[in-house]
Amino acid sequence: MGYQQYGISPQLVERIKTKMKNPAVKERIKKLIDGVTKSDLQDKAKVRRLVKSSAVILNENFSTTQEEQFVAFVLAQKIDPNNTFHLIKLWGMFR
Repeated sequence: MGYQQYGISPQLVERIKTKMKNPAVKERIKKLIDGVTKSDLQDKAKVRRLVKSSAVILNENFSTTQEEQFVAFVLAQKIDPNNTFHLIKLWGMFR
């Protein structure tokens, strides 16, 4: 899987996926990323802020290393949130 190349553990991904099944958590994450653009997702500082905010919502305590791994992963994906193909590709990585 792509995220493992960045040192992100499958156990952490599974834990986050489980938490995202909670409708209240899912809504808070959706509000957090509402309006995020492709350029936002290529800005290291903005991505780091999103990762930290997500960690609070998910009640996760990411280490500095884990934060860096998530930031590196997001930047490398060159995600365009308005491109359905990009979103399907991401969904496929985390199924």
